[in-house]
Amino acid sequence: MFLRFFDTLRKFKVPVSLREYLSFLDAMQTGLVSYDVDGFYYLARTVMVKDERHLDRFDQAFAETFKGLEHAELSELVERADLPREWLEKLAEKHLSDAEKAEIAALGGFEKLMETLKERLKEQQGRHQGGSKWIGTAGTSPFGAYGYNPEGVRIGQDRSRHRRAVKVWDKREFRNLDDSVELGTRNIKVALKRLRRWARDGAHDELDLDGTIRATAEHGYLDVKTRPERRNAVKVVLFLDIGGSMDDHIRVVEELFSAARAEFKHLEHYYFHNCLYEGVWRDNVRRWTDQIPTWDVLHTYGPDYKCIFVGDASMSPYEILYPGGANEHWNAETGETWLRRACEQWPDHLWINPVPEKHWGYTQSIGLVGQIFPGRMVPMTLDGIDRGMRLLT
Repeated sequence: MFLRFFDTLRKFKVPVSLREYLSFLDAMQTGLVSYDVDGFYYLARTVMVKDERHLDRFDQAFAETFKGLEHAELSELVERADLPREWLEKLAEKHLSDAEKAEIAALGGFEKLMETLKERLKEQQGRHQGGSKWIGTAGTSPFGAYGYNPEGVRIGQDRSRHRRAVKVWDKREFRNLDDSVELGTRNIKVALKRLRRWARDGAHDELDLDGTIRATAEHGYLDVKTRPERRNAVKVVLFLDIGGSMDDHIRVVEELFSAARAEFKHLEHYYFHNCLYEGVWRDNVRRWTDQIPTWDVLHTYGPDYKCIFVGDASMSPYEILYPGGANEHWNAETGETWLRRACEQWPDHLWINPVPEKHWGYTQSIGLVGQIFPGRMVPMTLDGIDRGMRLLT
């Protein structure tokens, strides 16, 4: 069964090597987990998965190998004890309340439940919908999917409906960590972690454990030492496109901004619309009355800053290529001119685009901005931001 698990992981493109598989077998032989589904899952995941973005793929492979079993396979496993009855019993004890245990006792106990499951797996012919006895869907039988029974064993269902199954065979918690999906705040933080340069600054308010131990051993009495807190010293100037077509991406941009604020102590942000021109702003309510000259921003932050633009780059090509092309005001210089000035001022620059990468070729302006940021436009996915952070390091 474990060899099948290894093959399934490779099928779902989890980059697991033979060495990791052998380490997993060694861990199982030591008896680290015994008849404990959760323990087995976490042990396998710890040994096999090296990157957070592969956790969802691991869950799918685990579900296919151990949870999404066909009826005949399940019956055979229970008959041959490949899936020990003690394992299932301990799982039930762990997840059932006293009241639910009493309800199962009315059927004859968990052992009776599993025996009845085996019998019905042998007796049943074909798929069954509804009802209260056969293994199927939408019924009240203790076995099947999409139904309701407090004594149930859920089989072949993509998610829980009532959260009452004795054994949930297919639980997935990491869908949003896959590297092809849009990001939430937590996942953006995971991606931004690559862009770190640690430095100690501020007051001496963090306990220096090693220094305290050393000083205490030297002096013969408790000598507490402190040190400045370690913080990310990377400095970032962030330009955020706002309004128009970007309204469709407000949520994910807000999450990116929130994650960046939490990750970077030295973060300066400004808003623009569609393309960078002679003025930017910090407060969208006062965008026309309290604009900041872009030249001031270029002269304020040195080339040691990392520059990140966030926008869909979807606009009329005239807004990039021609004076007066902006759709809200008269721009004396082209948007391309201002974008190139920003790239020259901050050599470590990046454009993050919330439009899916496969659609970029259908919008001329995205291609134009891509030429100004050659090789430095990335999609707003976990993989895309990770690629972008590598470019900035």
